[in-house]
Amino acid sequence: MNSRQRVIASIEHKQTSKVPFDIGSNPSSGISAIAYSNLLKHMGKDKLPVKIFDVVQQLAQPDMQILNNLGVDVIDIGVKYNTATKDWYETTLANGDTAFYPNWFKPEKLANGEYLAKDKMGEVIAKMPQGATFFDQTIFPWQEAFPSDLSGLKQAMDKVLWSAFAHSPWDHAHQDNFWQDLRSKAIQLRQESDQAIMITVGCNLFEWGTFLRRMDNFLMDPYMYPEETNKLLDALMKIHMETLEKVVESVGDVIDIIRFGDDLGMTSGPLVPPEVYAEFYKPRHTILNDYVKKHSNMKTFLHSCGSIYQLIPDLIAAGFDILNPVQTNCVDMEPERLKREFGKDITFWGGGADTTTVLNKASVEEVRKHCLERLEIFSKDGGFIFNPVHNIIPDVPAENIIAMVNAVNEFNGDDAIIF
Repeated sequence: MNSRQRVIASIEHKQTSKVPFDIGSNPSSGISAIAYSNLLKHMGKDKLPVKIFDVVQQLAQPDMQILNNLGVDVIDIGVKYNTATKDWYETTLANGDTAFYPNWFKPEKLANGEYLAKDKMGEVIAKMPQGATFFDQTIFPWQEAFPSDLSGLKQAMDKVLWSAFAHSPWDHAHQDNFWQDLRSKAIQLRQESDQAIMITVGCNLFEWGTFLRRMDNFLMDPYMYPEETNKLLDALMKIHMETLEKVVESVGDVIDIIRFGDDLGMTSGPLVPPEVYAEFYKPRHTILNDYVKKHSNMKTFLHSCGSIYQLIPDLIAAGFDILNPVQTNCVDMEPERLKREFGKDITFWGGGADTTTVLNKASVEEVRKHCLERLEIFSKDGGFIFNPVHNIIPDVPAENIIAMVNAVNEFNGDDAIIF
């Protein structure tokens, strides 16, 4: 099997000779620009640029050379955008290393070291304090109340950093020939590489409610304002379906995996109780999944952080093929339990290495043992793509990233990479 075949087979719960491996296929399986810069230095590849494609989370776009060196089996369609040197300009990371921003992102640095990011109207909508490694949302357009008229929803969404500073390919969505160009680039990438291809579409529902209303308000809204909550979710669905239809029409027969997002959990349990999920979100998630599966060949991938154990039966019923990042350091998210109870019905894309307690703090040998243990648990009968628990954070040593990659190679019977 080549990489693409191996990924698809695993998603279809077929045992493969090698466990597929992912770093960087989407903004929840990526690598911090600082961690990537350190990795390039460790590998002797520091002449390669550190391009920050996700400016909100400050994630690097790994070079194809690095992805191939590490044996990555999945790739983001976004790599086909902003490929010219002129598309980027130099900036400095919090650790002092040089990196590059896309030309359209121009945050203002204040005398105190804080960065402010403004929307097209010149309003500050995000900030990054001195020494920080990601931007924070500062504007919640409807935090005071639901508007009586939702006709301004798109304009309100543009006040939110996730929309205003969208990563590739969506930073090109305003271009007249975007959909034709997306298809052309997807076909080209499929011809150039045997890796599985992913596209991120978001289509967040709960999260968009929190972005617009603020987290505390939107957690209460289903109880206090159920009618307004449903109207907002319906309006979001209309926007999402318009985008989804175009994605499916343009690349549904070329791209392999479509990534949705909705963070539904915290470390101690679901943010959204099962009964609220079943009433407000499950029917709409089902619509998204059904549309993709009826009109394309793509597998559906849901990114949801936190303890979502209680929601997984409904997520499976809603039609999701894949769950990510499999946050195994949360309540009820033990790897053995997840695999035993749900391993036949959904693919776990993540859970391969704990990024906050092991990958960043443990010794090389401890990382190796930790990853091998996760591989043994999750890989049986397919349904597993090895990926750390969410993005590789800035303080993860390069040696531990290599140790993680080598653990996958060891489990797969491949030679170790040495740098």
